[in-house]
Amino acid sequence: MSIPEELQYTKTHEWVRHEDDVVTIGITEHAQDELGDVVFIELPEIGTSFASGDSFGTVESVKAVSDLYTPVDGEVVEVNEALNDAPEKINEDSYGEGWIVRLRVSGEGDLLSAEEYEKLLEESE
Repeated sequence: MSIPEELQYTKTHEWVRHEDDVVTIGITEHAQDELGDVVFIELPEIGTSFASGDSFGTVESVKAVSDLYTPVDGEVVEVNEALNDAPEKINEDSYGEGWIVRLRVSGEGDLLSAEEYEKLLEESE
């Protein structure tokens, strides 16, 4: 399983891509693999603000329903509407078309580098 070096990660298996003052957030390949086939996703409303660690939605798979946690403080500026009709994009391309939400950052959270995330996964095996 490859872990993209250019992204940052959380202990709850979300990934973060920084683009100026906006971050794109999704779930990691490991997380989608653990969940199994994703069948539904609950997306937040545009304009909603979250603090780091808040739940911003849920992802439902054939195995379980899991909360999604925001890794930074910010306001929702875009959601991936395509997931409403095709939640399986999370399984097919978790680091690309399977992105979930974009936030305008107002405060940093506790993020891990790719190397730190890889160590976290190794320790949990």
